[in-house]
Amino acid sequence: MDATFEKRKKIIYEFICDEFYVPMKLKELAILLQVPKEQRNELKKVLDVLEAEGKVHVSSKGKYTKGEAKHLIGTYIAHARGFGFVTIEGETEDIFISEDDKNGAFHNDLVEVIVKASPVGKRREGKIIKVLEHGTTTLVGYFQKNKNFAFVIPDNQKFDQDVFVPLERSKGAVTGHKVVVELTKYGGSNRKPEGKVVEILGHVNDPGVDIMSIVKGYDLPTDFSEKVLNQAERVAKEVSEADRNGRMDLRAWTMVTIDGEDAKDLDDAISITKDGEHYILGVHIADVTNYVQENSALDREALKRGTSVYLVDRVIPMLPHTLSNGICSLNAGEDRLALSCIMNINEKGVVIDHQIAETVVHIDERMTYSSVKKILEEEDEAEVERYQTFVPMFRLMEELSSILREKRKQRGSIDFDFPETKMILDKNGRPLEMKPYERNVATKLIEDFMLLANETVAEEYFWQEIPFVYRTHESPDEDKIKKLATFINNFGHSMHISNKEVRPKEIQKLLGKIEGTAEEPMISRLALRSMKQAKYTPENTGHFGLAASYYCHFTSPIRRYPDLQIHRIIKENLRGRMNEERRAHYANILTEVAKQSSQRERLAEEAERETVKLKKVEYMAERIGEEFEGVISGITKWGIYVELPNTIEGLIHVTNLYDDRYNYIEDSYEMVGEHTGKVYKLGQSVCVRVIGTDRLQRTIDFELAGEE
Repeated sequence: MDATFEKRKKIIYEFICDEFYVPMKLKELAILLQVPKEQRNELKKVLDVLEAEGKVHVSSKGKYTKGEAKHLIGTYIAHARGFGFVTIEGETEDIFISEDDKNGAFHNDLVEVIVKASPVGKRREGKIIKVLEHGTTTLVGYFQKNKNFAFVIPDNQKFDQDVFVPLERSKGAVTGHKVVVELTKYGGSNRKPEGKVVEILGHVNDPGVDIMSIVKGYDLPTDFSEKVLNQAERVAKEVSEADRNGRMDLRAWTMVTIDGEDAKDLDDAISITKDGEHYILGVHIADVTNYVQENSALDREALKRGTSVYLVDRVIPMLPHTLSNGICSLNAGEDRLALSCIMNINEKGVVIDHQIAETVVHIDERMTYSSVKKILEEEDEAEVERYQTFVPMFRLMEELSSILREKRKQRGSIDFDFPETKMILDKNGRPLEMKPYERNVATKLIEDFMLLANETVAEEYFWQEIPFVYRTHESPDEDKIKKLATFINNFGHSMHISNKEVRPKEIQKLLGKIEGTAEEPMISRLALRSMKQAKYTPENTGHFGLAASYYCHFTSPIRRYPDLQIHRIIKENLRGRMNEERRAHYANILTEVAKQSSQRERLAEEAERETVKLKKVEYMAERIGEEFEGVISGITKWGIYVELPNTIEGLIHVTNLYDDRYNYIEDSYEMVGEHTGKVYKLGQSVCVRVIGTDRLQRTIDFELAGEE
């Protein structure tokens, strides 16, 4: 910058710093400083630079004051459309960053940001001053070779620039390869980022390369180290007499596991009997901590992974298969070590007594959801005959399950019943069939019993005041609930909000009222979107969605680290070793364990969602021109999202609504035609035609059909 500009900047800054200065708008400053009208733009440039440097701050009313703009440090989260947000740890509200203000920041970078302005009632806006640390070092993308150089088009839409790759650093990749590229330069205002190819995943059309691209893109681990595998082999010994010593022996109890047909890691078994009017329910969970010692190589790897990841064509386990499908899995006909929660439940579904114990169990039968459904719902003669020994037990389970479900309903637990996608793939990973994943009487049984065990364990450890990891779910944001309440008024529904808060019972009552109505899908979606995400915390703040005061994850230690962590705490406590030193140890590590587990869970969910989206795109790519009935599931400025009964969602771009010019009305979630007055709203049924798919962006395009 020239000397004149710097001089002006110094004068204006000193003027604003003067003790007699009162906050002024640009026009007032110009008059006072005698800046002619034609030079006001130059004054604005000077003030903009001072603001960018954090030396001055502009209020929401446009008044300039001495540098109140706080320098904050946070993580930049990019959006595919060019803008982004900075999230600050410990703050619920993030900061909007326009495309012009991102200052070369990449997705996941640690950045220094200043808040520019906070318009009343709107989110904060900011400007990135400095990138402190790059959060992304490698990218996965499509390799394209030119004569003298190459570039990689990133799969992740949050990275909106291609990466330049010199040919000598391309590892021999050719156009069409999917590659992992390591970033060597991050580019700048007019320069592309640069990188070198570190791995070739295969050709874009080779079977499995599509999913592997997502695995690498999310930096998910694909293999266990030799050290971890050797340790797993060493500890995976059959249950011995020494292992059984000091444990409650439940091998004579009738017990079953109930899982999906293809499940291999069986965490939980169920036993149930009746004593007079009371049910004795046993939830028996694999004692994984017996094999995964604290701070061992196995434990460190499990914490790093945080969770098993279930992709459409593979599982990336948290623990090696020797353990997860072997000695830690409650396989029928084998002795297994377990941690059992045995509950005495009265006829109203209240746990009047319980015991948590280290046990040894022997599973009598490995049942599947479909078998139990056939027995209980369909009363299939062959299935009833085959499992006749266990049928009375299943009937007892059904009885207790309906009592527990009703009790949860009474207290206001919210049950969103949105179907997940069940995919049938061929041996090359090509999708053959898509359908909603069915929740039935059997899946609900297990859900009810696991929820009860999780609550029972959490409540006991809360009152014992022992450091613990809880599963918590905060109340929804006031603004989102207000929006929902205003919207449902249009349909004659209301929601009681007291002290700026809504109770879960209100949302549950709303879902009950709309059941079976035309507006059910739309209002259910909006209610779900108004919710926060559940997470792991060392503090117990309750679970809003379940309307539970105490909740934890105790029932899946093979596939979730928080469950493994609390098993360790429970066992130390049962053995009388929870002294001050151990309490201090857990208090010291649990914040980090909870944070890591929550982050890994989010990452796994994103990766799982992306693989499902990819297969949905592949499935619809073979159905271009076909017509389907669907329901409007989302409305945005750029178009209308429609979901089909098989859970596939596509977009009718606003430019494909040919019969009129449509405007999006935000608070009423509607798209309205300027001339025809035609309205498209959430939950409305429409007929659509598939007109295109994009594998790279994982999108499906529809147009309206049957309305010409």
